Amino acid sequence: MDKVLVTLTVFFEDPFWVGVVERIAEGSLSASKITFGAEPKDYEVWDILLRGYDRLRFSPAVETAVKEAKVNPKRRQKEARRQTEAAGIGTKSQQALKLQLEERKTERKSRSREKREAEQLRKFELRQQKKKEKHRGH
Repeated sequence: MDKVLVTLTVFFEDPFWVGVVERIAEGSLSASKITFGAEPKDYEVWDILLRGYDRLRFSPAVETAVKEAKVNPKRRQKEARRQTEAAGIGTKSQQALKLQLEERKTERKSRSREKREAEQLRKFELRQQKKKEKHRGH
């Protein structure tokens, strides 16, 4: 029985999200391109693979060398983590919103710090004024 290796790569190709399905069977590679439009959810990708695989139109087969590389699952997990850390997860708009959130957070912290310091100064001035009033008549 021959093995069939299927890989799906999803990436952003301006202005759409695109998936490339590669199928390696009997030493030949064929590929199919899927245009998603908006960023696909995991369940949408699974749905296309599980239900729509037979409707995919693959390119003519090209001879390729099949390598039997077994990668440790933990190593694969580390590599995936490194890739997501480098690029970040989410769309560019999500990353922009995250940046905006961080800016507002630092701004809010500085405002609250200034407000707290002003309140401490006001209380200090009030205490000084009370001290002066106590010693005024003597």
